Amino acid sequence: MTLIACLTLSAFVINAVPTLTTAAEEEGPKLVCPVANKPVNMEQAVEYKGAKVYFCCGGCVKKFKEDPAAFAVKANHQLVASGQFKQVACPLSGGKLNPETKITLSDVGVCFCCNNCKGKVEGETDATAQLGLVFSDAAFEKGFKKAKKEKSRD
Repeated sequence: MTLIACLTLSAFVINAVPTLTTAAEEEGPKLVCPVANKPVNMEQAVEYKGAKVYFCCGGCVKKFKEDPAAFAVKANHQLVASGQFKQVACPLSGGKLNPETKITLSDVGVCFCCNNCKGKVEGETDATAQLGLVFSDAAFEKGFKKAKKEKSRD
C-alpha cells in the first residue's frame, strides 16, 4: 500500500510542476514605466505607434503626452518588451539579423547583422547609451515592426 501511495503522490507532483511553470510564464515580462522607472499599472496606458505604452500613474501619462520624444527610447523598449513589436532587422544598419550576435538589453534580447554593430552597442559602458543606440526612433524604425496579433482559435 505504501508503494501505491508514493507512486500516486509522485504522479501528482510531476503533473503539478508544469502547471506552476505555465502560470509563471503567463505573467509575462515585468514592464517598467518609461517616465518613472517603476512597475506599470496596466490601466494607465497611452496609444503610441499603433500600440500601447504603459505607465505607473496618471502623472506619468501626462508627462509622456506633453513630450513623447523625451521618453521615446524607453517607450520603444517597452513596446518590444511587451511583445507588441518584434525585431526584424539590425537596429543600426537595417541589415539581416545574425542570431549569433544576440545580447540582452534591460531584459530584451536584441540581435545585430554583424559583430561590428554588436560591438558598437557593447562598447558603450553606459546602459542608457546602449538603449539609445538600439531603441532611438531612428534605430527603432530600421529594426522593429509591429507584431501581428495571433488569430483566436475559437
